[in-house]
Amino acid sequence: MLVSNRQSQRAVELFSRNYNCAQSVYAACATGKGLSEAQRLALAAPFGGGVARQGEICGALTGALLALGEAEGKAMAADPVAGRNALYERARQMTEAFRETHGAILCRELTGCALDTEAGRSSFNERGLHEKLCTKLVAFAAEQVVTMGVSAKS
Repeated sequence: MLVSNRQSQRAVELFSRNYNCAQSVYAACATGKGLSEAQRLALAAPFGGGVARQGEICGALTGALLALGEAEGKAMAADPVAGRNALYERARQMTEAFRETHGAILCRELTGCALDTEAGRSSFNERGLHEKLCTKLVAFAAEQVVTMGVSAKS
C-alpha cells in the first residue's frame, strides 16, 4: 500500500504490528508533547473495532479525532463553551470527509461484520478485511489528520 506521509506510514506500520485501528492512527498522528507513544497506545486501546468490537464509529476515525482533540482541544479545556464550536466544526469536517470517501463511519457498515461475535470475526478474517479494508481506512484517517493541518495549538 502506498502512503504519502510519515504519519500514514507510521499508522500502517503500527496496524501491521497488531495494534488496533484507533491506537495506530492516534499514536502516529498525535502532535502534543504531553503523552508518550506508549500512553497514546494505551489510551486508544478500547476503541478498536468500533469501540471494543461493537461496530460503532470506526476506530481509525476515532484515532484521528483523538489526535485532533489532543492538538486543538486546549481552548475547550480552558473554556468549554468558547472552545466548543471551533473544535466541533473541525471534528465534523473530519467525520464528513471520512463518510464521503468510504460511505459510512460505523465499523459494522464498513466491514459488513458483527465483530462482537465469533461468526463476525471469522467472516472478517476469511475475507481478509484487515489488509483489504482496514489498512486503507487507517492510512486514510492518518492522511486526514495531515491534510486538515492538525497541529498543537497553544
